[in-house]
Amino acid sequence: MPILSALIVSVDAFFIGLSLGLQKKCTFIYLAIINIFLLGMCVLGFLLASRVYELIEIDTDIVVGFAFIGLGTWYILQYFIANLRTRRNGNQIGETSLKTIVLVGFVMSLEAMLITMGLSFIFGTVWLIPITVAVAHFVYSAISFHLVRLHRVRTIPAVVSHVVSGVSLIIYGLMAIFVEFGV
Repeated sequence: MPILSALIVSVDAFFIGLSLGLQKKCTFIYLAIINIFLLGMCVLGFLLASRVYELIEIDTDIVVGFAFIGLGTWYILQYFIANLRTRRNGNQIGETSLKTIVLVGFVMSLEAMLITMGLSFIFGTVWLIPITVAVAHFVYSAISFHLVRLHRVRTIPAVVSHVVSGVSLIIYGLMAIFVEFGV
């Protein structure tokens, strides 16, 4: 289960890196800044995990599971709503604003914070957890970002990267819920 969880999280970070790499406005420095913020959110999630664990009366696996399902669903819907809004305004679909890049970074950081909290609930307070989550996100997103920029990946429909990222979060959430019920 931990290996499958790591793979799913890696798929999400990989496709977010692809998505950002395909945006002409996004540079590697944006990706680095997003991942620095992500590290901060992971540390915050790690520090909050023990306090939140004491406050939650139901099993934390269920809370983490539904949080990931909600985040994945929101990520997919946000893409389709933004795409529809872009078409209505008459802009080209390929244009991406800095606001969208910041929003993607925030969602990626929130997701990493939830992963850190979930792992802290399961394995206890080990300082290696937030660092590992942040480094894994940075490595996978940086690799895919550079694959795009080195023209190893020429194009990928934006819908594919957003849907795959969202679905991977939903699957991660379902796995957390299934762990609770012993499936």
